[in-house]
Amino acid sequence: MHFSPEAGASISLDPWLQTPAGAYLLGWEQAQLDRIVADIFGFHAVQLGLPALRALAHNRMPHRWIAAQRPGSDPGVALYCDFTDLPLATASLDLVVLPHALELAADPHACLREVDRVLVAGGSVVITGFNALSLWGARQALARLGGALYVPQRGEFISPRRVRDWLQLLSFEVVGGRYGCYRPAVHGQRWLERWRFMDAAGDRWWPMLGAAYVLVATKRVRAMRLVGKAWQARAGKATVARPVVHGRRRL
Repeated sequence: MHFSPEAGASISLDPWLQTPAGAYLLGWEQAQLDRIVADIFGFHAVQLGLPALRALAHNRMPHRWIAAQRPGSDPGVALYCDFTDLPLATASLDLVVLPHALELAADPHACLREVDRVLVAGGSVVITGFNALSLWGARQALARLGGALYVPQRGEFISPRRVRDWLQLLSFEVVGGRYGCYRPAVHGQRWLERWRFMDAAGDRWWPMLGAAYVLVATKRVRAMRLVGKAWQARAGKATVARPVVHGRRRL
Protein backbone atom coordinates (compact mmCIF):
# COMPACT_ATOMS: atom_id res chain seq x y z
CA MET A 1 0.00 0.00 0.00
CA HIS A 2 1.52 3.29 -1.09
CA PHE A 3 0.45 6.65 -2.45
CA SER A 4 2.20 9.85 -3.36
CA PRO A 5 1.71 13.12 -1.44
CA GLU A 6 0.65 14.79 -4.67
CA ALA A 7 -2.11 12.23 -5.19
CA GLY A 8 -3.22 12.62 -1.61
CA ALA A 9 -3.58 16.37 -2.06
CA SER A 10 -6.03 16.09 -4.95
CA ILE A 11 -9.63 17.12 -4.45
CA SER A 12 -12.15 14.31 -4.12
CA LEU A 13 -15.25 14.19 -6.28
CA ASP A 14 -17.20 12.23 -3.66
CA PRO A 15 -18.93 15.22 -1.97
CA TRP A 16 -19.90 16.71 -5.35
CA LEU A 17 -21.34 13.37 -6.49
CA GLN A 18 -23.93 13.67 -3.71
CA THR A 19 -25.34 16.87 -5.24
CA PRO A 20 -28.18 16.70 -7.82
CA ALA A 21 -25.73 17.32 -10.68
CA GLY A 22 -23.35 14.68 -9.34
CA ALA A 23 -26.11 12.12 -8.94
CA TYR A 24 -27.24 12.85 -12.51
CA LEU A 25 -23.73 12.16 -13.81
CA LEU A 26 -23.28 9.11 -11.59
CA GLY A 27 -26.55 7.57 -12.76
CA TRP A 28 -25.64 7.91 -16.43
CA GLU A 29 -22.13 6.52 -16.00
CA GLN A 30 -23.32 3.62 -13.83
CA ALA A 31 -25.80 2.60 -16.53
CA GLN A 32 -23.12 2.69 -19.24
CA LEU A 33 -20.58 0.72 -17.22
CA ASP A 34 -23.13 -1.90 -16.17
CA ARG A 35 -23.83 -2.57 -19.84
CA ILE A 36 -20.21 -2.52 -21.01
CA VAL A 37 -18.42 -4.61 -18.38
CA ALA A 38 -21.04 -7.36 -18.45
CA ASP A 39 -19.63 -8.50 -21.82
CA ILE A 40 -15.93 -8.40 -20.88
CA PHE A 41 -14.54 -11.72 -19.66
CA GLY A 42 -11.37 -12.88 -17.93
CA PHE A 43 -10.10 -13.48 -14.39
CA HIS A 44 -8.80 -10.21 -12.91
CA ALA A 45 -10.30 -6.71 -13.03
CA VAL A 46 -9.47 -3.46 -11.24
CA GLN A 47 -11.30 -0.15 -10.89
CA LEU A 48 -8.98 2.83 -10.36
CA GLY A 49 -10.65 5.56 -8.33
CA LEU A 50 -14.15 6.88 -7.66
CA PRO A 51 -15.38 4.18 -5.23
CA ALA A 52 -18.85 5.78 -5.23
CA LEU A 53 -19.23 4.32 -8.72
CA ARG A 54 -19.38 0.51 -8.65
CA ALA A 55 -17.94 0.05 -12.10
CA LEU A 56 -17.41 -3.72 -11.78
CA ALA A 57 -20.74 -4.58 -10.17
CA HIS A 58 -22.06 -6.32 -13.31
CA ASN A 59 -18.78 -7.91 -14.35
CA ARG A 60 -18.47 -11.67 -13.84
CA MET A 61 -14.72 -12.07 -13.35
CA PRO A 62 -13.87 -14.03 -10.20
CA HIS A 63 -11.31 -11.46 -8.93
CA ARG A 64 -12.37 -7.79 -8.85
CA TRP A 65 -10.89 -4.95 -6.81
CA ILE A 66 -11.24 -1.20 -6.31
CA ALA A 67 -8.11 0.93 -5.90
CA ALA A 68 -7.96 4.52 -4.62
CA GLN A 69 -5.21 7.12 -4.50
CA ARG A 70 -5.55 7.95 -0.81
CA PRO A 71 -6.98 6.32 2.32
CA GLY A 72 -10.65 6.89 2.97
CA SER A 73 -13.63 5.40 4.74
CA ASP A 74 -15.05 3.39 1.83
CA PRO A 75 -15.08 -0.30 2.82
CA GLY A 76 -15.06 -1.44 -0.81
CA VAL A 77 -11.51 -0.20 -1.50
CA ALA A 78 -8.94 -3.02 -1.46
CA LEU A 79 -5.81 -1.08 -2.45
CA TYR A 80 -4.39 2.42 -2.03
CA CYS A 81 -1.71 3.42 -4.51
CA ASP A 82 -0.43 6.00 -6.97
CA PHE A 83 -2.12 5.39 -10.32
CA THR A 84 1.13 6.25 -12.14
CA ASP A 85 2.97 3.47 -10.28
CA LEU A 86 0.64 0.53 -9.81
CA PRO A 87 1.88 -2.24 -7.46
CA LEU A 88 0.66 -4.90 -9.89
CA ALA A 89 2.54 -7.41 -12.02
CA THR A 90 3.01 -6.83 -15.73
CA ALA A 91 0.30 -8.46 -17.87
CA SER A 92 -1.74 -9.51 -14.83
CA LEU A 93 -5.16 -7.92 -15.50
CA ASP A 94 -7.91 -8.54 -18.03
CA LEU A 95 -9.87 -5.34 -17.39
CA VAL A 96 -9.09 -1.89 -15.96
CA VAL A 97 -11.79 0.74 -15.46
CA LEU A 98 -10.76 4.39 -15.08
CA PRO A 99 -13.73 6.47 -13.89
CA HIS A 100 -12.38 10.05 -14.08
CA ALA A 101 -8.97 8.77 -12.98
CA LEU A 102 -7.11 10.53 -15.81
CA GLU A 103 -8.46 13.95 -14.76
CA LEU A 104 -7.37 13.47 -11.17
CA ALA A 105 -3.99 11.85 -11.91
CA ALA A 106 -0.84 13.93 -11.57
CA ASP A 107 0.28 12.61 -14.99
CA PRO A 108 -2.64 11.16 -17.00
CA HIS A 109 -0.43 9.83 -19.79
CA ALA A 110 1.79 8.04 -17.27
CA CYS A 111 -1.37 6.54 -15.77
CA LEU A 112 -2.34 5.13 -19.17
CA ARG A 113 1.16 3.72 -19.63
CA GLU A 114 0.76 1.85 -16.35
CA VAL A 115 -2.59 0.49 -17.51
CA ASP A 116 -0.92 -0.66 -20.73
CA ARG A 117 1.76 -2.43 -18.67
CA VAL A 118 -0.57 -4.35 -16.33
CA LEU A 119 -3.07 -5.44 -19.00
CA VAL A 120 -2.72 -8.72 -20.82
CA ALA A 121 -2.73 -8.76 -24.61
CA GLY A 122 -6.37 -8.54 -25.63
CA GLY A 123 -7.33 -6.96 -22.29
CA SER A 124 -9.76 -4.05 -22.08
CA VAL A 125 -9.71 -0.57 -20.58
CA VAL A 126 -12.87 1.46 -19.98
CA ILE A 127 -12.50 5.21 -19.39
CA THR A 128 -15.06 7.78 -18.28
CA GLY A 129 -14.42 11.50 -18.11
CA PHE A 130 -15.75 15.02 -18.45
CA ASN A 131 -15.89 16.36 -22.00
CA ALA A 132 -14.08 19.69 -22.38
CA LEU A 133 -16.21 20.52 -25.45
CA SER A 134 -19.55 20.74 -23.63
CA LEU A 135 -21.68 23.16 -21.63
CA TRP A 136 -20.11 21.83 -18.45
CA GLY A 137 -16.65 22.20 -19.94
CA ALA A 138 -17.34 25.81 -20.95
CA ARG A 139 -18.56 26.69 -17.47
CA GLN A 140 -15.56 24.97 -15.89
CA ALA A 141 -13.16 26.87 -18.15
CA LEU A 142 -14.77 30.22 -17.31
CA ALA A 143 -14.67 29.44 -13.60
CA ARG A 144 -10.92 28.88 -13.80
CA LEU A 145 -10.56 32.50 -14.88
CA GLY A 146 -12.27 33.55 -11.66
CA GLY A 147 -15.04 32.11 -9.52
CA ALA A 148 -16.13 28.79 -8.08
CA LEU A 149 -15.56 25.67 -10.14
CA TYR A 150 -18.66 23.79 -11.23
CA VAL A 151 -16.90 20.45 -10.68
CA PRO A 152 -14.47 20.70 -7.72
CA GLN A 153 -11.42 18.89 -9.03
CA ARG A 154 -7.79 19.73 -9.50
CA GLY A 155 -7.31 18.50 -13.05
CA GLU A 156 -8.78 19.94 -16.23
CA PHE A 157 -11.42 18.31 -18.39
CA ILE A 158 -9.78 16.15 -21.07
CA SER A 159 -11.43 15.86 -24.47
CA PRO A 160 -12.16 12.31 -25.65
CA ARG A 161 -10.22 13.02 -28.85
CA ARG A 162 -7.10 13.65 -26.78
CA VAL A 163 -7.64 10.44 -24.84
CA ARG A 164 -8.04 8.57 -28.14
CA ASP A 165 -4.70 9.97 -29.32
CA TRP A 166 -3.00 8.81 -26.12
CA LEU A 167 -4.49 5.33 -26.49
CA GLN A 168 -3.34 5.04 -30.10
CA LEU A 169 0.19 6.11 -29.16
CA LEU A 170 0.29 3.13 -26.83
CA SER A 171 -0.96 -0.30 -27.90
CA PHE A 172 -4.72 0.23 -27.75
CA GLU A 173 -7.50 0.17 -30.30
CA VAL A 174 -10.66 2.10 -29.43
CA VAL A 175 -13.60 -0.23 -30.03
CA GLY A 176 -16.50 1.79 -28.62
CA GLY A 177 -17.61 4.99 -27.00
CA ARG A 178 -20.56 7.19 -26.15
CA TYR A 179 -21.44 10.69 -24.93
CA GLY A 180 -24.10 11.61 -22.39
CA CYS A 181 -25.39 14.20 -19.86
CA TYR A 182 -26.52 17.04 -22.13
CA ARG A 183 -28.30 19.18 -19.55
CA PRO A 184 -26.77 22.58 -18.71
CA ALA A 185 -24.37 23.09 -15.81
CA VAL A 186 -26.95 23.86 -13.12
CA HIS A 187 -26.95 22.79 -9.48
CA GLY A 188 -30.55 22.35 -8.35
CA GLN A 189 -32.71 19.29 -8.99
CA ARG A 190 -35.56 21.51 -10.13
CA TRP A 191 -33.50 23.05 -12.93
CA LEU A 192 -32.06 19.70 -13.95
CA GLU A 193 -35.58 18.34 -14.35
CA ARG A 194 -36.60 21.32 -16.48
CA TRP A 195 -33.80 20.51 -18.92
CA ARG A 196 -34.50 16.78 -19.03
CA PHE A 197 -35.56 16.94 -22.69
CA MET A 198 -32.00 17.87 -23.70
CA ASP A 199 -30.76 14.32 -23.07
CA ALA A 200 -32.87 12.88 -25.88
CA ALA A 201 -32.25 15.91 -28.10
CA GLY A 202 -28.51 15.77 -27.51
CA ASP A 203 -28.22 12.10 -28.44
CA ARG A 204 -29.90 12.91 -31.73
CA TRP A 205 -28.71 16.38 -32.72
CA TRP A 206 -25.40 17.17 -30.99
CA PRO A 207 -23.99 13.88 -29.61
CA MET A 208 -20.40 15.13 -29.33
CA LEU A 209 -21.36 17.89 -26.87
CA GLY A 210 -22.29 15.65 -23.96
CA ALA A 211 -20.79 16.63 -20.61
CA ALA A 212 -19.53 13.07 -20.01
CA TYR A 213 -18.11 10.33 -22.18
CA VAL A 214 -17.13 6.68 -21.97
CA LEU A 215 -14.46 5.03 -24.13
CA VAL A 216 -13.71 1.33 -24.51
CA ALA A 217 -10.34 0.18 -25.87
CA THR A 218 -8.59 -3.15 -26.33
CA LYS A 219 -4.88 -3.80 -25.98
CA ARG A 220 -3.67 -5.00 -29.34
CA VAL A 221 -1.89 -8.32 -29.71
CA ARG A 222 1.45 -7.79 -31.40
CA ALA A 223 1.93 -10.24 -34.25
CA MET A 224 5.25 -12.08 -34.51
CA ARG A 225 7.17 -11.44 -37.73
CA LEU A 226 10.15 -13.43 -39.06
CA VAL A 227 13.07 -11.26 -40.14
CA GLY A 228 16.62 -11.72 -41.43
CA LYS A 229 18.12 -15.14 -42.10
CA ALA A 230 15.24 -17.06 -40.58
CA TRP A 231 12.81 -15.46 -43.02
CA GLN A 232 15.17 -15.82 -45.99
CA ALA A 233 15.75 -19.48 -45.25
CA ARG A 234 12.04 -20.16 -45.10
CA ALA A 235 11.33 -18.11 -48.22
CA GLY A 236 14.13 -19.86 -50.14
CA LYS A 237 12.66 -23.31 -49.75
CA ALA A 238 10.77 -24.26 -52.88
CA THR A 239 8.29 -27.02 -53.19
CA VAL A 240 9.30 -29.55 -55.84
CA ALA A 241 6.61 -31.59 -57.48
CA ARG A 242 7.24 -35.32 -57.34
CA PRO A 243 5.56 -37.94 -59.50
CA VAL A 244 3.28 -40.25 -57.69
CA VAL A 245 3.09 -43.87 -58.95
CA HIS A 246 -0.18 -45.59 -58.47
CA GLY A 247 -0.01 -49.38 -58.49
CA ARG A 248 -2.43 -50.97 -60.92
CA ARG A 249 -3.64 -54.51 -60.85
CA ARG A 250 -3.24 -56.44 -64.11
CA LEU A 251 -6.14 -58.43 -65.38
